[in-house]
Amino acid sequence: MSLDGILLSLVKNTACRLTIPTFFIDLLFYNRTLSCLVAIELKIDIFRPEHLGQLNFYLETLDRDIRMPNETTSVGLILCTGKDDTGVEYALSRAMSPTMIADYTLHLPNKDLLQNKLRELTELAPENIEDDKQ
Repeated sequence: MSLDGILLSLVKNTACRLTIPTFFIDLLFYNRTLSCLVAIELKIDIFRPEHLGQLNFYLETLDRDIRMPNETTSVGLILCTGKDDTGVEYALSRAMSPTMIADYTLHLPNKDLLQNKLRELTELAPENIEDDKQ
């Protein structure tokens, strides 16, 4: 996964060896623009509040044991098959870590839609980089 080199894939199923048993982060990326680790949890069911607890555990582990002093706080993303917006709002209302929850579908969007979104992202990326330099 790459957006013009913004996200770098580190490893799949990164181990968090704090206790027994060992816990695994599904996907771990590094965002060069934000200078932070991005933990992604993949769920094959609808969002449940305990998913957020699991992700917060991983984010705390990353921030305490892996994040470098010059990097910003780790960010989390939960991808699930569905979500109830009210339930998500309640679950996130007291969350301290930057976290996003999104649902996904098991089919690809139409090719034209994907090409348009990619074009939008590539047009926005240079603007954001220029804004950061100022």
